[in-house]
Amino acid sequence: MSFTPTITQDFLYSQIADRIEKQIEQNVLKSGDKLLSVRSLSKEQGISISTAYTAYVQLENKGLIEARPKSGYYVKFSSNHIPTLTSSKKSIDSIENVSVDDMIAIIYKNITEEGILKLSVATPSIELIPAAKLNKSMMEAIRKSPHSCISYEDIQGNLLLRKQIAKYCFSWGGNINEDDVVTTQGCMEALVFCLKAVTEPGDTVAIENPTYFGIFNVMKSLGLKVLEIPLNPVTGLDLEYLETAIEKIEVKACLFVPSFSNPMGCCMPDDRKKQLVNLLGTKNIPLIEDDIYGAMYFGKTRPKTCKSFDKKGIVMLCSSVSKSLAPGYRVGWVIPGKFKAKIINIKLMHTVSSATPTQAAIGHFFETGRYDLHMRNLRKALHSQCLKYIQAINKFFPDDTKISQPQGGYVLWIEMNKKINAFDVFKDALKQNISISPGQIFSTDASFSNYIRISFGIPYSDALENSLKILGDIVKKRI
Repeated sequence: MSFTPTITQDFLYSQIADRIEKQIEQNVLKSGDKLLSVRSLSKEQGISISTAYTAYVQLENKGLIEARPKSGYYVKFSSNHIPTLTSSKKSIDSIENVSVDDMIAIIYKNITEEGILKLSVATPSIELIPAAKLNKSMMEAIRKSPHSCISYEDIQGNLLLRKQIAKYCFSWGGNINEDDVVTTQGCMEALVFCLKAVTEPGDTVAIENPTYFGIFNVMKSLGLKVLEIPLNPVTGLDLEYLETAIEKIEVKACLFVPSFSNPMGCCMPDDRKKQLVNLLGTKNIPLIEDDIYGAMYFGKTRPKTCKSFDKKGIVMLCSSVSKSLAPGYRVGWVIPGKFKAKIINIKLMHTVSSATPTQAAIGHFFETGRYDLHMRNLRKALHSQCLKYIQAINKFFPDDTKISQPQGGYVLWIEMNKKINAFDVFKDALKQNISISPGQIFSTDASFSNYIRISFGIPYSDALENSLKILGDIVKKRI
């Protein structure tokens, strides 16, 4: 039954909503704070449940609060704290020959060392991974295999795994079967295979700006040039900029992360994803869609993929379980559309086949329903951690700090005072055994020098909060 407020009720819920909004603006209510339940608000304010609910809906529509399934209403981060990216747009004629920055090597040379708080790594903490259940699936897969998983796997990939991936694709609007899937050794290998299938050395590929630094290494290794397309911190890829660019420059392929990009965390609305696919379809430009973070959504439903709008087979969707379940298993896949034959041939020349035991184990983990249960728990944990990290950063960092408000994924993109050099902050933090990612490594020309990326994959604790306080002090001293 729909609820139509009377004039009196309308006045009441607007009053309540305005008062809560003012508390948020004055920082009395902070990001991540839980609000009263609808029933409790109704009782406290002496209003009907319908009026209390309508007040929350009004605030939710403004983007000030959010409803979390089976948990209640929480304060979202104010939009005036979203990082601004006006400096990210470059001349469309600016195409970079990508080089590997020494900065990346310095940052990640000690990445496996113990005793360092790795806020620079966008992966789930070991505490969030169901290791015992994974081990059980591995043993069960080996036991069921007629050859104990020691023989070569099918070139296209483990059949059970491909069937489970096809079933799982239903969640983002996919309509595929196991024959449409090719497995790989992680998502990065899938991206490499796709690039090799549609480009030659010297070609230009459109990528996001900012984007994951590993993409630059891949481009360099394949002898490719990049055209960087700016991102909007909320809606993602600047489609208008891309449309103008592909009219002026011959772009052979695009490689984008439409859902929860790294490092910005933005997610393209479904209608803009459809617009992107249609735009590239008119030019017959292949789209390599990196969907590695798509399953880590905080809302009620999973965002659709660009692949779900693909009618011509030009979208190659790449993903893996490296960010969601088992980084060390190196189980990934690609749904290559019309490029399937090329991808299989490249895989045959590159790796012959993927590892049998890990593919079989992940296939079994999906089949038993353990993956769905794990993902529900993981999404809940990540959402809670994200809000707590934001609240702590807001508390400990300088007042002019701006923080992204991702609706999924693992990372926060933080804009600091323009006087601050993010690499200097990185070096100071490392002396305190805290590792972060400076913004310079997320573009080809070391832009975003006053930005840092922090992963919220580590569960929140007193020790973690203290580390964020130390980091905030480091930033304050740099102003």
